[in-house]
Amino acid sequence: MAFLILVIGDLHIPDRALDIPIKFKKLLAPGKISQTLCLGNLTDKPTYEYLRSIAPDLKIVKGRFDVEASSLPLTQVVTHGALRVGFLEGFTLVSNEPDLLLAEANRLDVDVLCWGGTHRFECFEYMDKFFINPGSVTGAFTANWSPVVEGKEEEEVVPSFCLMDVQGISLTLYVYQLRKDANGAENVAVEKVTYTKPVEPSGASS
Repeated sequence: MAFLILVIGDLHIPDRALDIPIKFKKLLAPGKISQTLCLGNLTDKPTYEYLRSIAPDLKIVKGRFDVEASSLPLTQVVTHGALRVGFLEGFTLVSNEPDLLLAEANRLDVDVLCWGGTHRFECFEYMDKFFINPGSVTGAFTANWSPVVEGKEEEEVVPSFCLMDVQGISLTLYVYQLRKDANGAENVAVEKVTYTKPVEPSGASS
């Protein structure tokens, strides 16, 4: 059985969203997920209890809006297979530029860095490391969101979360996004992205 790791964040319940979408909850049934990495901005106790029901092994970092959770760490690191995975909400970062994310990954000495705070899914490989932003699982709007930006309608936040399956030096990332078709019907779209940690050739000269 695969050891699936849920990467989730920016829930903002009930301040900016009522709940996790029903179509997502059906996928996140108890017994399927082995560990959850929550990137903060839970903001309420019932949501915490719900995440615990999905997987008792729940790791959480402090988000900028988790004002009552003063004891939560700003960063955490877990190890799966040959990969070290670090995660944080992201409000301690000056920006989300790849070089700054790389510096944070190096500071934490991790192969994979998960960060949040932008409410937009993103993943990329850079300088042999893998970077994941799971987006907002509820589709909560960002603090600076506006219906119109520079005369154009700003796109709504697409609800999303990620599952990671780590096997040795390889990671398979499954990205789940709740998208609307032309008629407004919601459907879950799934994408798969893979990452393999580079390995020094055996017998390489120092």
